[in-house]
Amino acid sequence: MTDAYVAIEGERVVDARARSPGTTRGELVFTTAYTGYEESLTDPSYEEQLLTFSYPLIGNYGVREERFESKRVHPRGVVARELTEDVAEWLREEEIPAVDHLDTREIVTEIRDEGAMRAGIAAGPDATPEDALTELERCPHMSAHTDIGSQVSVQKPTVHNPEGKGPDVALVDCGAKGSIVDSLVERGAVVHQLPYDASAAEISAVDPDLLFISNGPGDPENFEQAGEIVETYVGKLPLAGICLGQQVVANTLGGRTEKMEFGHRGVNQPVRDLRSDQVVMTTQNHGYTVADPGDKLTVTQRNVNDDTPEGLENDELAIITRQYHPEANPGPHDSMSFFDDVIELAEGG
Repeated sequence: MTDAYVAIEGERVVDARARSPGTTRGELVFTTAYTGYEESLTDPSYEEQLLTFSYPLIGNYGVREERFESKRVHPRGVVARELTEDVAEWLREEEIPAVDHLDTREIVTEIRDEGAMRAGIAAGPDATPEDALTELERCPHMSAHTDIGSQVSVQKPTVHNPEGKGPDVALVDCGAKGSIVDSLVERGAVVHQLPYDASAAEISAVDPDLLFISNGPGDPENFEQAGEIVETYVGKLPLAGICLGQQVVANTLGGRTEKMEFGHRGVNQPVRDLRSDQVVMTTQNHGYTVADPGDKLTVTQRNVNDDTPEGLENDELAIITRQYHPEANPGPHDSMSFFDDVIELAEGG
């Protein structure tokens, strides 16, 4: 039964089955993760994107809220070879259009060869190919979402683990996953989760031991206020960042970022530490990368597949960042020691 359509940049339309009705548009990307669909769907870094799952069956262990990374589903639409009824019902409740019964292998190959593309989805009994094409025509490029941080950040400061005995961490929330907060709290930190556009005065009011720039969606150049915060406090406070956080730090300190062809999204990205020569498997979700770290940051880790920077550091300025997600939800736990290093940095180690 064809009652859904996916229009892909170039005006190619793919027939599908509607699992959650509606029309939507966004950047079409894929993840290679074969587990962790709940974590992926609630990851704020997927804001304004259409998420294609390369693994053929999504939903085979149900839906449990305790696995969520945030309070809602963030992709604007979902594409899969087959969705179970549990996941389809969840997406209907969230009013996120979703389709299946199409060849996701072909879509993944097309994205791999052509790069991430804009797309439109129309799903439901009255959907037409023209509806999907209209959504495609209306779809902006990711760089056009200049205030995307407002869609994924906390609106007011929130304190986690206020009675903690560890360091105070000012977490600038550009779309932070919940497990990043959990990883810091588990190590005793008092985490002050601040809006993406927090001012220097708000940071000072926390009197933190460390400034942390979180992951988030879209182009790092659109997070100007986070960059201004980094510029204000670099050399005055230890500084850490994950994913978009690494990109913001690099841009601020004289480096340069660029959009990748199709990004890194999955739980099997190999990363080599250039000092130990050890390779770890990592969870990743990003469409931009640091093209040039500049003169102030040293590349300490690189992606084995494409040599992109995965870790940046500056011992003198007390900076440590990672492009991947060391909190590892979903994914392998190879890189979770990053948070031990962050706590040590905050404590002056």
